[in-house]
Amino acid sequence: MKYSSIDEYIRQQDEAVQPRLNAIRKLLKETVPDGIECISYNMPAIRKGKVLVYYAACKDHIGFYPTPGPITAYQKELKPYHTSKGAVQFPLKEELPLELIRKMVLYRLNEIKV
Repeated sequence: MKYSSIDEYIRQQDEAVQPRLNAIRKLLKETVPDGIECISYNMPAIRKGKVLVYYAACKDHIGFYPTPGPITAYQKELKPYHTSKGAVQFPLKEELPLELIRKMVLYRLNEIKV
């Protein structure tokens, strides 16, 4: 399915996952109040000039895609999670580390100097 809005994306996900997606969305709006929500690569994202981060519902986790910079900068705090070059997986059975997510978003803001 091709999503046209974040509202549509979240509505189409499993009801158990929707609160997690909404929590990330709320955090992004608070952290980047002048950011623009969008769908990019068919995932929810927020941009300010360029895309800061993406996030998505997956089978067993929430995928969070802040690009490589924050993954490297916060590798110590991200140790409990599966990471790759530009992504981190937050298991659905665990609480979202919202403060860590906020730090990564702020890092991205500083990284792109907007």
